[in-house]
Amino acid sequence: MDLVLLKAAVMGVVEGLTEFLPISSTGHLILAGALLGFDDEKAKVFDIAIQTGAILAVVIVYWQKIRATVAALPTQRQARRFALNVLIAFLPAVVLGLLFGKAIKEHLFTAGVVATTFILGGLVILWAERRQQGAVRIAEVEQMTPLDALKVGLVQCLAMIPGTSRSGATIIGGMLLGLSRKAATDFSFYLAIPTLIGAGAYSLFKERALLSAADLPLFAVGLVLSFVSAWACVRWLLRYISSHSFTPFAWYRIAFGIVVLLTASMGWVDWRG
Repeated sequence: MDLVLLKAAVMGVVEGLTEFLPISSTGHLILAGALLGFDDEKAKVFDIAIQTGAILAVVIVYWQKIRATVAALPTQRQARRFALNVLIAFLPAVVLGLLFGKAIKEHLFTAGVVATTFILGGLVILWAERRQQGAVRIAEVEQMTPLDALKVGLVQCLAMIPGTSRSGATIIGGMLLGLSRKAATDFSFYLAIPTLIGAGAYSLFKERALLSAADLPLFAVGLVLSFVSAWACVRWLLRYISSHSFTPFAWYRIAFGIVVLLTASMGWVDWRG
C-alpha cells in the first residue's frame, strides 16, 4: 500500500475509535497526524471530512429508530418533537461555529489549552458519575423537552475548545442536566449526525481549492476505515454503558493530558494543529 494511503488508513481508524468516546477525537488526530507527518492543510480538511464515515456508522446502528421517526413525522407528535429537539440542539453549534470558529482555531489550539481541557474534562466526568447516582430525571430521549435539547446543544458548543470532546461534552453534559447515561449517549449520537455532516460539508466546500480528483483514493480509504472502526466502537459503547460508568475514560483523559504536556514540552507535537 502507498505510504500516504497507509497514513490515511491509520487516521481513519483513529477517527472512528475516538469520535464517539468522551476522549476528544481532535486531540488524538492532532497527535497521530504529527507522529505520522500527516498534518498539512490538506490533512486538516481530511480529518474533518472523514467524520462522515463515522457518522454513517451511527446512522446504520440507529437505522430502525431513524427510519421509524421519519416515517412517523406526518402523524405522530412524539416523532416531530424528537426531530425538533435534534434541530434545536444542533443550532447553537452552527451559530457559534460560524461566529467564532476561526478565532478559536487561531488562539486556542495550543498545548496548554488542549492539556487543560483533557484534564478538566476527566475531572468533570468523575464528578458527573458520582452525581449521576439518584439524579436521573430523563430515562429515554423521547422524554426530553425542547429546553433540555437546547441545554445539551449549548453544552456541545464547549467542544469547539480543542481537547474537550464533542461526545464528552454532550454525554457528560446531558448526565449533569439529568439525563440517564443511556439517554445522554443516545442523544449525543443522534445530534452527531447533523453536526458532523454539516462540519464536513462546510470544510470541504471552504477548502475545495486544496483538493483534486487525485485525492479521492486518500479520502476513500479514510472514510471506509473511519466507518468500520466507528461502527465497532459504537456497538461496543452501547453494550458497555449498560453496566459500566465513564470513569475509566476520565482517568484516560487525565493521563492523555499529561501526554500532551510532555509531547509539547519536548517539542514533539505542534498542538496548534
